Amino acid sequence: MRYDITGGNLPVLKCQLDAGEEIICEAGAMSWMDDCMEMTTTGGGLKKMFGRLLGSEPLFINRYTARTAGEIAFSSSFPGSIVAFRVTPDKPVILQKKSFLAMTPGVDSEIFFQRKLGSGFFGGEGFIMNRFTGDGMLFAEIDGSAIEYDIPAGGRKIVDTGYLAAMDGTCSVDIVRVKGAANIFLGGEGLFNTVINGPGHIVLQTMPVSKTAALLYNYMPHPSSNN
Repeated sequence: MRYDITGGNLPVLKCQLDAGEEIICEAGAMSWMDDCMEMTTTGGGLKKMFGRLLGSEPLFINRYTARTAGEIAFSSSFPGSIVAFRVTPDKPVILQKKSFLAMTPGVDSEIFFQRKLGSGFFGGEGFIMNRFTGDGMLFAEIDGSAIEYDIPAGGRKIVDTGYLAAMDGTCSVDIVRVKGAANIFLGGEGLFNTVINGPGHIVLQTMPVSKTAALLYNYMPHPSSNN
């Protein structure tokens, strides 16, 4: 398979498949394709469907197989970036929920819970993520621009909740409460931060859709409390 990511801030992933090659995506993710593509829809078993339900993902996935050489394309659902990851048996990748776009056969997904369960429930977005293992290519949607860092062993990066898009399986994540009453109530950064511990590679996103939605909500007309 060959692929090309184009489109700037409104990106599209275009995949060129040879005869017999396959690519897997969530139901409804395909944007356009050549006539040679055949689609098969599956749930992948109750365990996988339950995991996708927890991660707020569609319950079904589509598998496209090329009868002859042809193209299939997947567009981003939000202004941002599409990032390609190489998944290997010794290098799993963990994505934020709702960022999965497509993957090649040989890559498998499962639900991933951040380490501190209690903090996760109160830390909001980011508690439940998806872990991808196996051997193949993985493609993810990133909200806004993708900013990448390598965290050394013993190092850590503190980010506002929602800005973590992806990380190596060697990284671990904690949800921590912001210290100090003045910082909580006057700092404008919320109650919790996400702490990413190395070693490993991480991808941050500059425009989380949740932050954008909250900002736009402030500019929308709201019905009067008297109505």
